[in-house]
Amino acid sequence: MAQTVLVQAGPALAADTSANTAANDAAQAPTFVAGTVPSVRRTDAPTLAAVAKDARWYQKALSGVDSPYPTSLKFLDDQGNWYTPFTQPGMTGRYDLRRWHR
Repeated sequence: MAQTVLVQAGPALAADTSANTAANDAAQAPTFVAGTVPSVRRTDAPTLAAVAKDARWYQKALSGVDSPYPTSLKFLDDQGNWYTPFTQPGMTGRYDLRRWHR
């Protein structure tokens, strides 16, 4: 037969009830966490209106590529501020085709 034991909170716990109530109220308030619905962008999320790419950006992105530039690099005109491995140094040694590690 199971026995139930009731424990009464002591005075130290009773004094914390106002802090606990405030914490519970804050926990019940709606919070917004990015990524809970990955296919939907929050309406209040910041957006970029334009991306400024100056001559220095193009110089870095095209370093190691000989002119005339191939038409396959036309994607750089549409490149935004997101990560692309094309504008970052890659592997070293014989795989360093653009000579970024020399």
